[in-house]
Amino acid sequence: MKKSAVDSIFAAFYKNDPAPKTELNYTNHYTLLVAIVLSAQATDVGVNKATKALFEVVETPEQMLTLGESGLKEYIKTIGLFNAKAKNVIILSRQLIENFNGEIPHDLEQLQSLAGVGRKTANVWLNCAIGMKTIGVDTHVFRVANRIGLVTAKTVEETEKQLLKIVPEKYKKDAHHWLILHGRYVCKARKPECERCLIAELCQYAYKVYPGKKMPAK
Repeated sequence: MKKSAVDSIFAAFYKNDPAPKTELNYTNHYTLLVAIVLSAQATDVGVNKATKALFEVVETPEQMLTLGESGLKEYIKTIGLFNAKAKNVIILSRQLIENFNGEIPHDLEQLQSLAGVGRKTANVWLNCAIGMKTIGVDTHVFRVANRIGLVTAKTVEETEKQLLKIVPEKYKKDAHHWLILHGRYVCKARKPECERCLIAELCQYAYKVYPGKKMPAK
């Protein structure tokens, strides 16, 4: 995709939503990390329902350890993979206390040393918590970026690298939010809603989907 088209796509995203934010609810940097870990293979809506009560009693790693793994499970049992996630949250809470004096490290590699924290989770936390210009590539970002022609990548990490290279600097901090939201609400996996897409004229998807028919992209 030409640079001018990339610029136009992100300019359109910016005009439509100048200050996008994560849809996960949280109270501080620690609860944000917990929420992101819990959101793996789960919806933000489902996570928010589970954490509403949890974050009323837990806001620190110390409080999480006091609650314990079995106690945590009672709050998050409606979330997929809650057993494994509860175990990871307890371990990462202990790691934060023992290895980082209870503080969350502002370093990608150190973040990934925490239980349940992969590259995507670390990038999302760095972006949302401290405004670092990272791009967390989840299934939405991977699908949308490749589908519309921003990148041509076979892996999540390659998608991240290509996006960091082509996204204009002034839009980089918010890029993954726009792509996630676009994938969640418009450029859906099975049936993209091209008729209401704000970047339809710029998109390079081979078959844009309109009500009742498919047609080649221009």
